Amino acid sequence: MPEGKVTKVSGPVVIAEGLTGGRMFDVVRVGDLGLVGEIIRLVEHEATIQVYEDTTGIRPGDAVENTGQALSVELGPGLLKSIYDGVQRPLNVIQKEGGDFIARGLTAPALDEQAHWEFTPTKKVGEKVFPGDIVGTVPETPLLTHRVLVPPGVEGTLSRLDAGSYTVRDNVGEVTTADGKRIPLGLSQRWKVRVPRPVARKLPPHVPLITGQRVIDTFFPVARGGTAAIPGPFGSGKTVIQQQLAKWAEADVVVYVGCGERGNEMTEVLTEFPHLEDPKSKRPLMERTILIANTSNMPVAAREASIYTGITIAEYYRDMGYQVALMADSTSRWAEALREISGRLEEMPGEEGYPAYLGRRLAEFYERAGQVVVLGPEARQGSVTVIGAVSPPGGDVSEPVSQNTLRVTRVFWALDASLANRRHFPSINWLSSYSLYTGDLDPWYGQHVNKSWASLRNEAVELLQKEAELQEIVQLVGSDALPEREKAVLDTARMIREDYLQQSAYDEVDTYTSIEKQYRMLKAILDFGHRETEAVGKGVSLAKAVEMPVRLKIARMKTQSEKEGLGAFDQLEGEMATQFETLEKEAAA
Repeated sequence: MPEGKVTKVSGPVVIAEGLTGGRMFDVVRVGDLGLVGEIIRLVEHEATIQVYEDTTGIRPGDAVENTGQALSVELGPGLLKSIYDGVQRPLNVIQKEGGDFIARGLTAPALDEQAHWEFTPTKKVGEKVFPGDIVGTVPETPLLTHRVLVPPGVEGTLSRLDAGSYTVRDNVGEVTTADGKRIPLGLSQRWKVRVPRPVARKLPPHVPLITGQRVIDTFFPVARGGTAAIPGPFGSGKTVIQQQLAKWAEADVVVYVGCGERGNEMTEVLTEFPHLEDPKSKRPLMERTILIANTSNMPVAAREASIYTGITIAEYYRDMGYQVALMADSTSRWAEALREISGRLEEMPGEEGYPAYLGRRLAEFYERAGQVVVLGPEARQGSVTVIGAVSPPGGDVSEPVSQNTLRVTRVFWALDASLANRRHFPSINWLSSYSLYTGDLDPWYGQHVNKSWASLRNEAVELLQKEAELQEIVQLVGSDALPEREKAVLDTARMIREDYLQQSAYDEVDTYTSIEKQYRMLKAILDFGHRETEAVGKGVSLAKAVEMPVRLKIARMKTQSEKEGLGAFDQLEGEMATQFETLEKEAAA
């Protein structure tokens, strides 16, 4: 391999000379310890390298060896249940070998080379295969079957394919190309993290990613294969929301990337996730989860690579035909890593010191999401939904990372510290948040839930906006000055906030609400509001309407088990009609 020499060291950035034949993004080994780095700039005979490890002790004159390969990840059975750092080093394996801290220069195979996997072919020798074809399956975990794919760029005739027990280093078959070249097929393959995996075509968003969280599914839905941003200050509940989405979203695989979060917060995720239960199968959630942990005290360059590692793994499972959800927590810390490296490179700073290409890098990352038809003649569909948390300083979403994120994502869940302080969770502000997918998804809701879904949601949003306007008047003149009809509007809006939008992640029933139950709950609240306004117009006292027994039953809908069936809502509507009729008769008398 071509060797060069270190001429300058500036934090994680190293300048080397003599790397003849070096190319952009080639992986290199620096110094006697062989620290992993990547070429990020080439100027004549000089190569600028970002090193993914602590460069303490590296000095001018140390050797630099070019591997000739770009930064890539290994993809194959064994990814699920794994915990990696930003450059796909398995943290659990490294801990067993070297303790709680990663020794510099220490590497370990990303996939267990000793584990044997039972491979079952789905193709026969002599069949023609194309890129993306499934040639066999491996039972990776009880929750997921790993589909062994023909790598992109490989096409020909299967000349060998054998069932049996194999490691990720063994060949299970062979493809003979049209020009007679023999290409081995294994259980694993490698892919460059900065290059999106190819697809046949992208599809428009038309199916929602059901999460079971009412404020999201009803008011601000995200499409399967869509993009969403969760900006919020410290303590506003970003991590809890992401854990709820990981647990309940209708995704086959979850990839959680902790890029630059505080060590104690990441530790909480790493200790809690292995004990979470998949609610649908009652199996450990880790059996369909991959964690990538790169805390704020880990090398800054590896943090920059971590989101690319995560999205590449997500694309791999998408190519099998699975629905994948990727949680990035948080892209602000990733952008800070980008800013630090840019400063070391002495690049011209942009707004607030971030590099001028911050917006492009964010767009490139989020553009890798999507609902797609994957490669292969079967026309399988898969998706990657990207949900990125943003941690703006002081909760100020006007800063560059938040603004560039909002330009490329189509859903904005604005977390509000004042709601969190009032113990209203999820603390998503219904006046500041938005989803640009609602128009695309309304036909799905109309077909699979109810035709009146869109009108109910729009009515609820209007009531909450009307409440915000009336609250300004109330603060000036007091609520007693309002007409009874407008007091009824405030009461209905309060029911939407407290009995619908507020949802406990720790209540075993309220933690998840099916889409059918969401519709019936919202319909019951709005029906109550209609009847209340009508009754007040007929002279009924608002205080008496508020004290009706059916009002308490509506408040308890969220904790009513779905096993009781949706028939309970029919009974509730009957009681509502009867009790309002009684009140109106009393008022008329």
